[in-house]
Amino acid sequence: MSITSELGVDLQFTDDELASVHEHILGFIRERAEAAGVDRAVLGLSGGIDSTLTAYLAVEALGAENVHGLVMPGETNDEANMSDAEQVAVDLGIDYDVVEVEPIAEAFLESFPDVDPGERIEADPLRTAVGNLRVRIRAVLDYFVANHEGAIVLGTGNRTEALVGYFTKYGDGAVDCHPIGILYKQQVRQLADHVGVSEKLVTKTPTAGLWAGQTDEDELGIDYDTLDAVLALTVDGPFPPSAAVRLVEGVTREQVEWVHELHARSEHKRHDPPAPEPLW
Repeated sequence: MSITSELGVDLQFTDDELASVHEHILGFIRERAEAAGVDRAVLGLSGGIDSTLTAYLAVEALGAENVHGLVMPGETNDEANMSDAEQVAVDLGIDYDVVEVEPIAEAFLESFPDVDPGERIEADPLRTAVGNLRVRIRAVLDYFVANHEGAIVLGTGNRTEALVGYFTKYGDGAVDCHPIGILYKQQVRQLADHVGVSEKLVTKTPTAGLWAGQTDEDELGIDYDTLDAVLALTVDGPFPPSAAVRLVEGVTREQVEWVHELHARSEHKRHDPPAPEPLW
């Protein structure tokens, strides 16, 4: 299966690099569990490539008997995604539970008098607020199970999402560690293919399931391969924005400026909440 970018900027690892990254991440998962004094991990399974790869790596690092998956469908989640999530758990031989998010979200919304139930899915920014609510409920469920079982919570975020803030603060960003947080999206696909994830999931259209019909690339306003290339060259890399226009096939200056805007305005998500400097 070929998953190499056709944009003129190839972020794929060589075989030796891929093997090294694979072992590095396995060691990282083991180290984080050991540092917490546990040998178990909990993670949410969405049916997407990021959570699937993280689950494969967690099983390899800790053993299937020490990994617990949570499938947490909400009102807008595609049933096919949830079936994929359960299939990943079955294929890996890990314990998993299906916990419906919507009844919890409904209880929250019913307690908030200014929310009109007829508007809450369609209207923006209310739609975004409810989508983020569902993500934060999943984080609470992850930690409830992890605390009960003596486990760490593994995040499933990648480097591309982190650099543009494409995650919910105190939601999918509320975890103990991000094992695949060093990987751009196309590198996630490459490593997933390497560890044996099915081609169906490797090439699946990414979606956070925040609302009906939502896809990552539509919401971001740019495809992942282009986004990866611009980030690697001009945010992580030393080149000015104009270099991306010259080096990345088909990219426009407006797209590069948009990526930099996403990076700048999400800066707060990549840091602990600030406090005043001490006076003494």
